[in-house]
Amino acid sequence: MPRERLVVTNGHVLSMDPAIGELERGSVLVEDGRIAAVTSEDLSGTDAEVLDADGGVILPGFVDTHRHTWQTALRGLCADWTLADYFLGVRLTLSPRYGPGDVGTGNRAGALEALDAGVTTILDFSHCVNTPEHADRALEGLVHAGIRAVFAYGCFAPPRAEPHFTAHAQRLEDARRVHADIAALPGDLVTMGLSLTEPGLIPFADTCAEVRAARELGVLMATHTGCVWAQPSGLDQFAFHGLLGPDIVHVHCTACTERDWEHLKRSDGRISTSPETELQMGMGRPPIRRALDAGLVLSLSCDVMSSNSGDMFSQMRLGLQSARADDNDLVNARRADPTTLTHSVRDALGWATIGGARALGLDDRIGSLTPGKEADVIVVGPGGDRLNMLGVVEPAGAVVQQANASNVRHVLVAGRPVKRDGRLLGVDVPALRRELEASRDGVLERTLADGPILPDPRPSFDDLAVALLPNLDVGAPGAE
Repeated sequence: MPRERLVVTNGHVLSMDPAIGELERGSVLVEDGRIAAVTSEDLSGTDAEVLDADGGVILPGFVDTHRHTWQTALRGLCADWTLADYFLGVRLTLSPRYGPGDVGTGNRAGALEALDAGVTTILDFSHCVNTPEHADRALEGLVHAGIRAVFAYGCFAPPRAEPHFTAHAQRLEDARRVHADIAALPGDLVTMGLSLTEPGLIPFADTCAEVRAARELGVLMATHTGCVWAQPSGLDQFAFHGLLGPDIVHVHCTACTERDWEHLKRSDGRISTSPETELQMGMGRPPIRRALDAGLVLSLSCDVMSSNSGDMFSQMRLGLQSARADDNDLVNARRADPTTLTHSVRDALGWATIGGARALGLDDRIGSLTPGKEADVIVVGPGGDRLNMLGVVEPAGAVVQQANASNVRHVLVAGRPVKRDGRLLGVDVPALRRELEASRDGVLERTLADGPILPDPRPSFDDLAVALLPNLDVGAPGAE
């Protein structure tokens, strides 16, 4: 059979591979879905389909290591909410009113939004699995969108008057079913993962069962770690019971103690920081310096689609400037001015690409423009009628500091174009809008029929902890 060949050419190449580096003008040759060559030669005259970068920046697709994709129909709801508001309003009040179709619609629309913004891989932290059908429709949404994804099946049980899963073990058994379904899918764009229930919300024996199930299946885990200041992180219990390891993506980690960071360092834990959420909801500064000082893999994530932007440009920008501010504060405290910046725009690009791939255990397949890897490739700027990427002097700086989702011109996933010349391919956007808005209206109608989304007055997280985290001290928290 003849090879399928495509070349992305006439752009500044940011390969994120140290052996290749950057090419002021270069081309990326794709053959049968994989990167065949990265070169400074003009390959537009070869027998391959040509995607003209038109002087834009050619780089690997972004990798988002923690996205609650199912919330895509709740735009802006949490924009002025604290973490306690979010937990009450979304996790405890709205999610029980989500039907399977709502989760499927949210996942498809959210995955397409990610692709439109150059995010070619997501960890879908899917913690609205009210029934087996919810899981099926969530997975279906990802598959139909054509994104690369880790479908991290959520073990969290939203409160329901008549729950489908009446025992924790039933959820784990359903996760095993979904794992088999994913293994049977054609291709390998979607892989299985498990999202752990937050420590304290369930008996610790159930937490142990979740980790054991994930390791029996050989899948990646993700968990919210150390993001509630009023409570310990639970890492002592994880460490004592031998649950920690490099197969866990620890999300946030903003309230982690020195002891917690030692646990994470010894276990080679993977870190996902969500700058927009952390800065807004009172979690603390993104722990970029702490993760790097511990020698841990650092990645970025968009988190809650009910509040945050769904693009990695925002996360790179906020994360980078927050990390710079942390280090500059140390200098300013001496009544001095910084003479250099400790984090660069290329660092931020690394967190959003190869760092994310490493966190998900996919760096042998994606995360850099390396021959042999699968061709997840994007082109950012200039093109079209957008003005903010014209007159570029420093391409990496422009991508991190000036670009936004509208500047993403071309997107390839495993060598297949999903966005070309600024438009998603094969997507009926008006129909998707109608579907998403109908889902939104239905969820809100069912919710508001039972009362307000948030109580008045709103409780603090200290008050919530007494009622909702009765199990946090279960286990033996002492030294290992």
